[in-house]
Amino acid sequence: MLAVLVVFVTLIARFYQRFAGETTYFYLFAVPILLFGLQAIRQTNYPNDPLGDLLAAAAGVSLIALCLLLYRRMTTGRDERAL
Repeated sequence: MLAVLVVFVTLIARFYQRFAGETTYFYLFAVPILLFGLQAIRQTNYPNDPLGDLLAAAAGVSLIALCLLLYRRMTTGRDERAL
C-alpha cells in the first residue's frame, strides 16, 4: 500500500514538472521505494534487524524531505494575478 502511495506522489511530481516547467526531482522518489524494498527483504530474513530499522528510517526521512520539496515547489512563488 505504501508503494502505491509513493508511486502516486511520484506521478504527481512528474505531471507538475511537465506542465508547470519547474524541476521537482521526481526521479528521486525511487530512493525511498528502493530503501523500503530493501528494508522489507531484510525484515523477512532477519526479524529484529537494526540495519533494517535504519533503512526504514532513512526511507521515511527521504520521503518526508521529497514530499516537502514537492509541496514547496507547488505552493510558493505564485503570483496572485496569474490565478
